[in-house]
Amino acid sequence: MRVLVTGGAGFIGSNFVRRTIQGHYPKISELAVLDKLTYAGNIENLRSLPSDSFEFIKGDICDQALVEPLVKRFDAVVNFAAESHVDRSIKSSTEFIHTNILGVQVLLDVIKDSGGKRFVQISTDEVYGSVEAGSWDEQEPLKPNSPYSASKASADLLALAYFRTFGIDVVVTRCSNNYGPFQFPEKLISLSITNTMENKNIQLYGNGLNVRDWLHVDDHCRGIYLALTRGISGQIYNIGGGLELTNLEISRLILSEFDLNDSRIDFIGDRLGHDFRYSVSWEKANREIGYAPAIPFQSGLAETIDWYRRNESWWKPLKKK
Repeated sequence: MRVLVTGGAGFIGSNFVRRTIQGHYPKISELAVLDKLTYAGNIENLRSLPSDSFEFIKGDICDQALVEPLVKRFDAVVNFAAESHVDRSIKSSTEFIHTNILGVQVLLDVIKDSGGKRFVQISTDEVYGSVEAGSWDEQEPLKPNSPYSASKASADLLALAYFRTFGIDVVVTRCSNNYGPFQFPEKLISLSITNTMENKNIQLYGNGLNVRDWLHVDDHCRGIYLALTRGISGQIYNIGGGLELTNLEISRLILSEFDLNDSRIDFIGDRLGHDFRYSVSWEKANREIGYAPAIPFQSGLAETIDWYRRNESWWKPLKKK
C-alpha cells in the first residue's frame, strides 16, 4: 500500500512515519509526507530518518493544485494535518477553520475525482464534548465546546458525508489525549515536563480536577494503522488509552519523577468553555480492527520524561515560538 501522510511532520504524524519506516506497519510499501511546517510541524521530527525511506513535500493541504497530482500517486491518504491547540483556537479560530475544515474539503474533493483511494481522517474525542459518567461510543452525538473541537467535528461530518454521497472510502478515528516523544511543548504533559526541567512551576487551570483519558502516541499510531488496513469504510473508531487521570494527578506523577511536590504547582484561572471529563469506549475498535492499548501509563510517562531530558536541543528552541 502506498500512503500519503498529510501533517506528517507534526507530533502524531511523525511518530506514524517513524514507526512505518522502522517496519512496524508492513502493509505500507511506500510513504510520502506533505506538511506545511507551521510552528508545530517540525522537520526536525523527521531528521533522523533515512532520506531515501520516504518523500517529503512542503505544502498546504488547502492547495488543490499541489494536492491533486500527489494524491493520484497513492492508494491512501492519512490526514494528520490540523491545528490542534484549544487555547490557540480560543484566541483566534481562523487558522483552525482554514486547515481543519477547508483543507479536509480539498482532500476529499481530490480523492472523489481520483477514485479508488482510502481516506483516514484523524480526529479527537473532544468532538463529543464533556461526559459526566460512562464512556462515549461512536454513536454519541457530537457536542464540541471549543473552536478547535468544532472544526474537527465539522471535518468528521464532511468526510462521512462524502462517503454517503459519493461513495468515497472513508474511515474516521477519534483518539483520546496523546503523550510521548516529539510532542510540541504546549500540551499538558510536554509543557509540564519541560517547565519542570526549566525550574518553572506547572500551571493548572481551575482546580486541576478535569479528567482526561491518556493514550501513548505509539498505541495511537498502531490503532490508526489498524483502521487504515482493517477498518470498514464509512465507520468511526474510537482509539482510547484506557486510563483516566485528573490534570492534578498527571502533574503529581510528573513531579514525582523529579522528586518534587505540590509546591511546584500553580492554579490559574480556568480556560473558557473548559470540558470537565473525556472518556471514550474503544470496544468497537477492539472488536472490528483488533485494537487495544498496550503501553502502561507509568512506564510510558517515565520513558517520555527521559526522552525530553535527552533532547533539550529539540524542545528548547520550540518554547520560544
